[in-house]
Amino acid sequence: MLRHLRTTVRHRSTIILWHHHNHYHRSAKYNPPKTANPPSPPKPPKAPQKPQTFTFHDVTWEDSYSWMSSLQDKVAMRHMDMYMEQEEKYTEAVMSDTERLQTKLQSEMASRLNFDLSTPPLRWGPWLYYRRVEEGKQYPVLCRRLASLNEEFISHKYPSSGFDFTSGKRIEQKLLDYNQEAERFGGYAYEELSEISPDHKFLAYTMYDKDNDYFKLSVRNLNSGALCSKPHANRVSNLAWVKDGQALLYVITDENKRPYRIYCSMIGSTDEDVLLLEEQDENVYVNIRHTKDFHFVTVNTFSPTFSKVFLINAADPFSGMNLVWESEGIVHCVLEHHQGYLYLFTDAPKDGQIIDSHYLLRSPVDSSSNPRIWENVFIADQNLVIEDVDFCNSHLVLITREGRKYGICSVALPLPGWKQAIHLRELQPHFLPLPKHVCNISPGPNYDYYSKTMRFTISSPVMPDAVVDYDLSNGKWNIVQQQNMLHERTRILYGTALSSAIAEKTTNVKFSSMNDVKSEDGNLWNDLSEFYACEHHDVSSYDGAMVPLTIVYSRKNRKDNQSPGLLHGHGAYGEILDKRWRSELKSLLDRGWIVAYADVRGGGGGGKKWHHDGRRTKKQNSIKDYISCAKYLVEKEIVQENKLAGWGYSVGGFLVASAINCCPDLFRAAVLKVPFLDATNTLLYPILPLMAADYEEFGYPGDIDEFHAIRKFSPYDNIQKDALYPAVLVSSSFNTRFGVWEAAKWVARVREQTIYDPKHPILLNLTIDIVEENRYLQCKESAMETAFLLKTVDS
Repeated sequence: MLRHLRTTVRHRSTIILWHHHNHYHRSAKYNPPKTANPPSPPKPPKAPQKPQTFTFHDVTWEDSYSWMSSLQDKVAMRHMDMYMEQEEKYTEAVMSDTERLQTKLQSEMASRLNFDLSTPPLRWGPWLYYRRVEEGKQYPVLCRRLASLNEEFISHKYPSSGFDFTSGKRIEQKLLDYNQEAERFGGYAYEELSEISPDHKFLAYTMYDKDNDYFKLSVRNLNSGALCSKPHANRVSNLAWVKDGQALLYVITDENKRPYRIYCSMIGSTDEDVLLLEEQDENVYVNIRHTKDFHFVTVNTFSPTFSKVFLINAADPFSGMNLVWESEGIVHCVLEHHQGYLYLFTDAPKDGQIIDSHYLLRSPVDSSSNPRIWENVFIADQNLVIEDVDFCNSHLVLITREGRKYGICSVALPLPGWKQAIHLRELQPHFLPLPKHVCNISPGPNYDYYSKTMRFTISSPVMPDAVVDYDLSNGKWNIVQQQNMLHERTRILYGTALSSAIAEKTTNVKFSSMNDVKSEDGNLWNDLSEFYACEHHDVSSYDGAMVPLTIVYSRKNRKDNQSPGLLHGHGAYGEILDKRWRSELKSLLDRGWIVAYADVRGGGGGGKKWHHDGRRTKKQNSIKDYISCAKYLVEKEIVQENKLAGWGYSVGGFLVASAINCCPDLFRAAVLKVPFLDATNTLLYPILPLMAADYEEFGYPGDIDEFHAIRKFSPYDNIQKDALYPAVLVSSSFNTRFGVWEAAKWVARVREQTIYDPKHPILLNLTIDIVEENRYLQCKESAMETAFLLKTVDS
């Protein structure tokens, strides 16, 4: 998979905890409890003010709450602890009348979770690898079994504990119990990287050490289950196996979390690990990954001024690094190898001209030209965008997009030789079946390079994520895991039983061009469009730019011209807004809410220009796009006036908070999850390390024009005085990339400068755990957010 450097998979993405729904029900609005004499509303706490003056370029400003980020000041931190305790009590008091509602919502959401579940097994060589959660345990167990043993084995429950009583063979091998890892790491089992060696003998993985705030590398012998004596490295950011699993390359970061050193460790050797590369320039970052055939390791080095790709021979990692490609500036570039050719997937400028989308190049491995000559693999059709690329030994697979329509097509390998550039259609691409309303396609790990079956996760706003195996040789497709909302179960099918169970739908599929492929029957995909509608709108922004807006609602429960609505936004780093079906939002949809998604500039899905038109000095475009979408929902009477709420996660919280600053009366409420709010101070005086991509996105404050732009869009610095703000729930954590002080400062300043109205509370909700790694906390937090929205908008 080439679009993202996913050498490994995070715990939260590999442990697919599919949700389980019990029944459809008619839900009422939130009704506060009736009392004879309603108590007076609780008063919000007031944070101590300790004004401090800052000057940069030609601007001087005062910050009364800068003390909140003085982590080395023990007195300030004691005050912060007391203030956080007051905020916690205030939030509990304001939300106390929703306790029964929160319990009901949490029960609804928990009923959609299946707590005894396995991820779909991934075949690699002779093995099937999978993770499963044992009853009563919080974290999963990594397991494997030989694919040749008991192929009718459908559930990890039977045979019990992986033992086949008929054959008398134990067919399951436990490789790693993350519950035991949690005991090693202070109660947390938060995995960042996980790589099995190509000989299937070792597992290299990194676990988060919360006490030291870094990821620690361990290597485990899969035959004995014991930890290897080395390597044991801290602050590890990348892994790659070499020498057929006899050695491991890994990257460590400096104290500012900049990846800068590559080491090679010989497994089983007592020799010290060998330093292969050290980048001393603090602006240069290092990344490694192995090619899918394990013949090479690619080394990406990049800075604000250049991007380079080097090759290491995996058979001889000490033979040096060879430069194979370079470009100016930060660009996306991923290298793959196939039968003597290097393939480069990149969005680098061509002939000095910025390119709006990615393209694919190739060059012979043994090319002697200097600089190396790269040729286009094909010329894409003008309206067809290549979003991602994946390889196996027999096929090249492209994830495409034409407007809003996604596609997956395969091209047989090896490619024919040609003397001039040809169009993609001349390679006879075969487009594979997809459901309606696809909003994202993610390649699976697809470790088995020699398999003709590739796995993808297909996402839609009105369909639970489907993990699908496509047989590239004949076009057959199988859903190997998906939550089935209609039949109240989640299915995991594999082995020969898979084919017999769904043979009726996987008859031979005729290969087609993208124009010929029609969206498949939703019943085959567990599509919910019979119950939930998905509409696509184009909204004209302030400058005429057309902003895609996706709207989802319940066909049964939508109230014409009276529906409350929730508008999601992100708009940064060129990342596609997450529009996947989320079972927790079903609680709002079934109560008549509209859920909308604004694909504003700065985000993904519209090419490089769309991203660049919403970053740095053009960041205001993102904010104005979001406001235009919000106004559209109200003006078109899709959402009832004064019943619109905003929702943003991380930099999405920045977007929503900025929109509130501009138009506080447009929103009735908002949920900001671990938001980025104090742009000026964070970019000028970072307490937590920032990456080059952060400055590329929001601007370099050293540049006076970009500094002034930052000042204009920073949510913390542009709160309207004496205005009535909507009700806002700000969720933050002590384990987040943006410090909890950002949320606390913004909450304190909003309360200080705006009109106080107990019906529009500004709340701060704090957690100490890594919520996204704990499904119980996820349910609890989602229930609170939903109760907050129902209380403040739908009451």
